[in-house]
Amino acid sequence: MRAPTVRRLIMVFTFISLPLASALGLVQDAGRPSTSPAPASASSSGLDLRGLNRAVDPCTDFYQFACGGWIANNPIPGDQARWGTFDALQERNNDVLRNVLEAAASGTDSASRKIGDYYASCMDEAAIEAKGVAPLDADFQRIAALKSAADLPALVAGLHSSGVNAFFNFGAEADFKDSSTVIAQLDQGGLGLPDRDYYFRADARSADIRGQYTDHVAKLASLAGGNSTAASTAAAAVMRLESSLAKAALDNVSRRDPSKVYHKMTPAELQALTPNFDWAAYFRATGAPPIAVVNVAEPEFFKAFTEVLKTAPLDEVKTYLRWHVVHANAFLLPTPFVNENFRFYSMTLRGIAEQRLRWKRCVQYTDGDLGEALGQAFVAATFGPQAKADMLNMVRNVESALERDIATLPWMTDATRAQAVTKLHAISNKIGYPDTWRDYSALEIVRGDALGNSHRANAFEFTRQLNKIGKPLDKTEWGMTPATVNAYYNPLENNINFPAGILQSPFYNAATDTAVNYGGAGAVIGHELTHGFDDQGRQFDAAGNLQDWWTPADGKAFEERAACFVDQYANFTAIDEVKLNGKLTLGENTADNGGLRIALLGYLASAAGQQARTLDGFTPEQRVFLGWGQVWCESRRPAYERLQAQTNTHSPGRYRVNGVVSNMPEFQRAFSCKPGAPMVRANACRVW
Repeated sequence: MRAPTVRRLIMVFTFISLPLASALGLVQDAGRPSTSPAPASASSSGLDLRGLNRAVDPCTDFYQFACGGWIANNPIPGDQARWGTFDALQERNNDVLRNVLEAAASGTDSASRKIGDYYASCMDEAAIEAKGVAPLDADFQRIAALKSAADLPALVAGLHSSGVNAFFNFGAEADFKDSSTVIAQLDQGGLGLPDRDYYFRADARSADIRGQYTDHVAKLASLAGGNSTAASTAAAAVMRLESSLAKAALDNVSRRDPSKVYHKMTPAELQALTPNFDWAAYFRATGAPPIAVVNVAEPEFFKAFTEVLKTAPLDEVKTYLRWHVVHANAFLLPTPFVNENFRFYSMTLRGIAEQRLRWKRCVQYTDGDLGEALGQAFVAATFGPQAKADMLNMVRNVESALERDIATLPWMTDATRAQAVTKLHAISNKIGYPDTWRDYSALEIVRGDALGNSHRANAFEFTRQLNKIGKPLDKTEWGMTPATVNAYYNPLENNINFPAGILQSPFYNAATDTAVNYGGAGAVIGHELTHGFDDQGRQFDAAGNLQDWWTPADGKAFEERAACFVDQYANFTAIDEVKLNGKLTLGENTADNGGLRIALLGYLASAAGQQARTLDGFTPEQRVFLGWGQVWCESRRPAYERLQAQTNTHSPGRYRVNGVVSNMPEFQRAFSCKPGAPMVRANACRVW
């Protein structure tokens, strides 16, 4: 798997105001949908009719109306933490990748040899078992030879290169205030629990997880060669050291504020801030180009890091490093390591009952390390020219809809409006796959050396990232592989990115009704465009620079409207006593609400002058909303639901649907919802 890199400020999809229907003459057939059942095979729109639950009133619970049948008929597989239409698509993509990789592993084609050898090595469990922990011996020996903290920089640099998340992360990122240039960046790291708050929450569940984490560290330490007493002592030391680091780390809500993770320093200023670590020696050992400036994302964290080096016994530092070597590599070590890693990170934290099949894991690892080499075959098999043309057309229509929306916002002044339109016009679109594929010729893949291949792939990616330092930003590069079911907006590049992996059913299908496609892929486009104007994205200008281009009055008006979303989603219950974090999910909720509205407006504009047809008993507007609803059909395990509520910037599917439509008078008109119905929010939230 790839080496850890520093946090990138990418808002990931993980995902109009005019009197729309009346203005465009598409209101005939509006009203309640038919409640008579219909088989999926009878669908003329592309909607999953069996996925509906027609016993539920859409004005009472639209999510259950759109997804109740799907949820009832699609239990969560034993190897999944959640199961939804989103995940089912990724599984279909993985089947394609498996066929590609198995053919490459058994063939003689030199062009696909790397991916074939990587996959075959991962699948060769006998070879992995025979090697045991020997592939880690070199790292263990370097750690054991550590004489003092002064020798740490070169050691940590080597560990970072091979993918070990020790102490902090180092990489490259566009300068927030001069995004045309890439600079070095340092960020927090070195924690084994999902989030810094896991080290400090006082509730019983969090205390139990900390106890199980300590047991997990001890078990892996024992497997790696320590006796049980020494392993328990080691686990306690790891917990102490990680807790010291976590205490100084920013919480996940604070990290959403770009100004709180941007502190540009010279190397000399960094050294003065953290005198107990030789940064010049570290930078030399990484092989990074000359560094003139570095963004130190969290200065207080780095002060705490060097204080740990000053006060922690050297043996505890060695124990911590040895643990993170094992932790980073457990997924490709012999079965006892794999099983123990699964027990804690999958069973305990996510509630997953069964380990995924070996081939699924190896497909994931190959995609992570050789994604663009593997992606070429995936694109050839799944992504035709019609999909790209349709997406570009939808992008144009949705962008035009957002521009019309900006032009009519009653709360925005003309000065800010002009800047918003300028930024919108500057957004570029990347559809499907890169124009130029990544060159992996410098990466050595050796058949039969699974962990070595992973280490070399990590080193290749680490070096590739560092080589960007001091160079112009390459906006053509992709941050996701072609087979990924996801999309993202990058505020530093001011572009939206849609891999081929997501441009398939249920998000897009060339044979599907256009309204349904707008509810799926069109709303994804709207979601990503809106990220450029959410609470994070709005802080970056058209060139991708962190700059306040809002008048004070407009900034205040935005914050007031954003606060409505914070309050709305903070009242949604994830599970038991755990509520959603309205501040953590604000950007994604803003994008969901704005994205669906402008997708609907884009669809209606594209359909202007056409006869509105009822398909499967639903009007065009209803099909747009159902297209949106059905991409979010899912079930979640309780442990996963809790984890996501505490760490994820996205709301659960049921709230991505009901939270949005309850704010939309367009939905209420489309389904003839009466005032006071659950899907008619009295104090509706809206920014875009």
